[in-house]
Amino acid sequence: MTLVPDKIHRGRKFDQVLAGARQVFMADGFEGASVDEIARVAQVSKATLYSYFPDKRLLFMEVANVECVRQSRYALDSINPEDAPHKVLGQAGRHFLRFVTSTFGQQMYRLCVAESDRFPELGQRFYHSGPAVVRREMATYFLTAMARGELKIDDPLLAADQFGELCKADLFLRLTFGVIDTVKEEEIDRVVDSAVEMFIARYGT
Repeated sequence: MTLVPDKIHRGRKFDQVLAGARQVFMADGFEGASVDEIARVAQVSKATLYSYFPDKRLLFMEVANVECVRQSRYALDSINPEDAPHKVLGQAGRHFLRFVTSTFGQQMYRLCVAESDRFPELGQRFYHSGPAVVRREMATYFLTAMARGELKIDDPLLAADQFGELCKADLFLRLTFGVIDTVKEEEIDRVVDSAVEMFIARYGT
């Protein structure tokens, strides 16, 4: 199979293929997932699958794109803009860190990086479908909190980026480079709580 990003064909069983692929990728990972198993779980023929997605990596990226949209929407829907920054940042940070340290999130990140030179549009789609959405919404929340006198920020978009990077401290790189292979919930709490405290120390009023 050859990756051809502009040759996704949509049809009657497109969503069925995506649902089956998501189930297999979540269970077996990108490398472990076979086209045969994806076709079986999706209850389509391999010919049908190939007619929609001529490459497994392209199928993975489409699943990742949909999953990223779902995750970002869930994170944003769980945030009450009337809540104080400490609570909102804690909720957003935990959701973000759980996702980027999950097996699926790590595989998605690695594939985007691996294919970025040949197919930069894949990484761009991933960024704009998830991280960019959350970035904008967090910046909008900061403006709301600033209007209430709870935060003082000159550049809300930069502040949103800074908070995301604070939440990746310690765990993300060690997981990405294989120094550790799992992340515990108490470790997520430790990192996010520290990120929130540092952010509030810098931008709180």
